[in-house]
This record gives sequence, C-alpha cells and structure tokens, in this order.
Amino acid sequence: MSSSVPFLDAAAGRPAAHTPVWFMRQAGRSLPEYRALRGEGSILDAIKQVDLSVELTLQPVRRYGVDAAVLYSDIVVPAHAVGFGIDVAPGTGPVCSQPFRSIDDLARLREFEPESDTPYVLDTVRTLANELSPAVPLLAFAGAPFTVASYLIEGRPSRTYEHTKRMMHTAPELWQALMERLVQHAVASISSQLSNGGRAFQLFDSWAGTLSRIDYDRFVLPHSRAVFSALRELHPDAPGIHYGVGCDHLLESMRAAGPSILGLDWRTPIQQARARMGADLVVQGNLDPVLALAGIEAALAGTDAVLADNDGHPGHIFNLGHGVHPPTNPDVLTAVAARVHERTAR
Repeated sequence: MSSSVPFLDAAAGRPAAHTPVWFMRQAGRSLPEYRALRGEGSILDAIKQVDLSVELTLQPVRRYGVDAAVLYSDIVVPAHAVGFGIDVAPGTGPVCSQPFRSIDDLARLREFEPESDTPYVLDTVRTLANELSPAVPLLAFAGAPFTVASYLIEGRPSRTYEHTKRMMHTAPELWQALMERLVQHAVASISSQLSNGGRAFQLFDSWAGTLSRIDYDRFVLPHSRAVFSALRELHPDAPGIHYGVGCDHLLESMRAAGPSILGLDWRTPIQQARARMGADLVVQGNLDPVLALAGIEAALAGTDAVLADNDGHPGHIFNLGHGVHPPTNPDVLTAVAARVHERTAR
C-alpha cells in the first residue's frame, strides 16, 4: 500500500508520486469553516466531542488537498486526562493553577491509560481511519517530555523557563522522575493512536530551542530517545517525526533521539542540514509561515525556494517551519499545496 501513499514513501526516502504536503496547525482558526463549527471554550472540551474532532481533522484535508491528516488534539491531553489540573486558556495556552514543583505533585500525574482516560480520542482515531482515503494517512502526535514538562512546571507559557531550568539544575532526581512519567505518557498516547488507525506520528518538542546543547544532551535527549525507542519497538512500520522550533543548534542531538524524519523550522536550509547530518537525511519543512501571511505571490516564491533547496531529494515532506498563523488566508495554503504537487509530480 505504501507505494501509493506519497507521505509514507517520502518518509522512507523513496521516490513518491509527488512531494507530500501537510501543515502544522492546519486545522484551526485560519479556516472559516473551523470558526463556524468550533464554538467557544477550551480545546480540551472540543476534543472530547468525537464527531466534532473528526470533522475538524478532515476540514483542512478537503480544503487544502494535503497528503496527511493530523489528529485534532493537544499536547496536554494526557496530563489533563489523568487529573493534573491543566487546561488550555483561549488566547494564552496551557495553564495550571498548581504547577509541578515537588515530588508530591507526581501523585497528580499518574500513569496515562489511553483506553480508560481518553476513549474519545481513540474513537476519533478509529473513525478517521475509516473515513480518510488510504492515500492520506492519519498522523498521531504527542508533546515531547521536555515541552510538556515546561508547561506543567511553569504553569503557563514562559519566555524564560525559570522554574523548569531551576528544577533541572537543582533537583535532578525530581526532574528525572517527572521526565520518566512524561515518557510513559507520550509513548502510551502515540502508541494508542497508532494501534487504532494512525500510520505515522510527530513528537513536538516545541520549546526545546530554549536550551543549550549541553543542557539538552544531559537533561532531555535521553528521554526523547526513550520515546522513539519504545515506539520503534511497538510500531516498527510507523515513521516518526521529531520537531522543535529554534532548534538549529540541537538538530544533531534531536536526530540522535532516533526519529525517521527531522522537522526543520525556516531558519535551517535543507541542504545545510543534509551537509551536517548526511545526504540520506529525511526532512520535513520548511516554509516560513509568515510568508503565508504575505499573500499568494510571496508564499509561492517561498515554496519554490524550499523545493529548490531540497533539489529533488525523495526524502522530503513539505510543511511550514512552524504552525499556521490564525490570520492566514486559506487560499494561500491551498495554492502552496497545489504548487508543491505540480512542481514535484513524477
């Protein structure tokens, strides 16, 4: 079946019918049909509504003609489901009134059991697997242990990560216990999605770029590696993407975690990444999402530049270098997907 699935072909570094495309945050506020359906309140409440989550996942597939659907969900779903006390505040992001600060807080972050904790997610995945074309795989995802930990420890989005870095350096045993628990959450979450119809996955370490290479290698890499290692053992046929923003200085370490595909933001040229890590590197990316705000002409010029940078390498999944910005005109992304398909058709 993989020979007819461009995403899976590219993920394996094989020539595909065309370079596959999907967009991080492709389901969201940039779509008028999303705004009409989504309503108010926390995304965590919307995720619990299976029919709604299915429709919101499918909207961008229909609109943009992308080559993969990504589950409509959020990286804090497991922590929320086990009762830690975290929510997603509209316009702010993940927030919790009692952040993780001591070993006693580990009791609020018990092990995650997807079948009983988030049956609605598994129902959504199964429904999507039945409704999607076989040529359009469903991508599972979870937050990487560091990024989820940063939200739990800080209690809200942060620019300094003061409490997170303090815990790393002054309470390493507590940090280790937290990361081990979050490895279990990530593995259980992604594995459950793959077991119910997902065919590939992305591990988002969105905020790892705040760390130095030394701190990443010491405090984060072993845990990200544990996630990829466990998932490779459980689901050897499911390719995994590792992605973070502002992580140019960490890319070699992020690759060492063991993903099949390395996500690049817009700051790192594709050819430069392959020069550093080998010509066989499979990459995802990396159009600057702000160019999509600049209109179709600028976005298409940027798209052509990304394709030229890749230079016809079969191991390329086209994406933005970060998520879709809410003010983006959907027609721009439709044009980008069409341009990629047109210019790379084999």
